[in-house]
Amino acid sequence: MTEAATTATLLATAREALELYHEVHTDDDGALSFQHAGVPCALQAMQLAEGLAVLSLTCVVGWDLPDDPQRAELLAERAGDGMFGTLGLVRTEKGSDITLRYTFPAEGLAAPALGTVLMLVVSTASQLRSDLVEESDGG
Repeated sequence: MTEAATTATLLATAREALELYHEVHTDDDGALSFQHAGVPCALQAMQLAEGLAVLSLTCVVGWDLPDDPQRAELLAERAGDGMFGTLGLVRTEKGSDITLRYTFPAEGLAAPALGTVLMLVVSTASQLRSDLVEESDGG
């Protein structure tokens, strides 16, 4: 199977899994996008090597956030707690953006199992949004 066919099949299975929970859009570049509890997410597929196709999920937990030492401390604490994803902090001219990224081998996973993995990640992202963004902003 070609790389394009492999990634297309993987994205089709991921779309099937996600549509059980969310409205899913296919972006111009083929990535899937959706929102979970106010957290925008994007899912891409790639083949790192023959036989190693992965999905890469990025959730934007918060954006354009003002610098806040309390949030930074909480982010550092939470970074070590998660099993499903890596937290990132990017400083921009408008403030800080927080992302949760998770990349995992997914070829051969059936839609129900894939849906479980994806929902674990996006649930973590929405909980992080609640903990890191809404609570430290006072709501």
